[in-house]
Amino acid sequence: MSTSEAAVRERLTRALQERDEEIADRWVALQLEQALLGTDISEAELREEADSLIDALVPGLESDAPVDRVVTSHPGLHQAVIGLSLRRARSGATPTATSLAVLALKEALLKAVQRETLEAEELFATAVYINRLLDVAGALSFETYVEGREEIIRRQSQQLMELSTPVVRLWKQVLAVPLIGTLDTARTQIVMENLLQAIQDHEALVAIIDITGVPTVDTAVAQHLMQTVNAVRLMGADCVISGIQPSIAQTIAQLGIDLSTILTRATLADALAAAIKLIDGPGPDGEAGERR
Repeated sequence: MSTSEAAVRERLTRALQERDEEIADRWVALQLEQALLGTDISEAELREEADSLIDALVPGLESDAPVDRVVTSHPGLHQAVIGLSLRRARSGATPTATSLAVLALKEALLKAVQRETLEAEELFATAVYINRLLDVAGALSFETYVEGREEIIRRQSQQLMELSTPVVRLWKQVLAVPLIGTLDTARTQIVMENLLQAIQDHEALVAIIDITGVPTVDTAVAQHLMQTVNAVRLMGADCVISGIQPSIAQTIAQLGIDLSTILTRATLADALAAAIKLIDGPGPDGEAGERR
């Protein structure tokens, strides 16, 4: 580390230690004035973030890491920036607003340093150092925000898929999965997992997959259905597919998809009647036996 850089670090560290409250207040005020939040985060929460990041800056500057690596190499400072970004991501702020909020700390720091010295060269050197230091922090906050939002979106998508594929107990030992919307690989996996677990939990003998709400059935969808049916059979249960509309039946025939090995019914009611027959067997008059 050069003598000039060491002097800048010492000057900046002293300002952070002696004027920490002033810097935090100024940073919070700048974010509020410049509308850099993009969310309804409270002033108290902003102050907590400011105190946390300023406290972490001091040991970061006291380390031997070069300026471009201070933020990423010091665990406390690194975590403070990540924590701020993830909180903003969860609260709905934009990545741009989050990065700009971090970069607004530049002005607050430089204002505090101006109270230590008015020498133009010293102020210029400090400003350059602050820019390099917080540009890395801004980039890290942006990257963390994007990754955090992607994880939130993935988790919400997973939850929505689980909610959109409920397993319903229609009868003793009869389960149904009403499907609505497109059936892709990811959703098929969730359907399969939820259905197989429900078969085990309820000791079900018949599973009805109702595709009334599935707009189209192509080769891929048919393969997904076959995979689910085969998995259900491996669990020792029978499978019935219901809700095959005339247009879907026509499409399946045109595509040459073979569903002959699967019991199919036009409606969920018909499928339930078939399921009861599978469980009870036909009565003396050919109808379903006594309901359980």
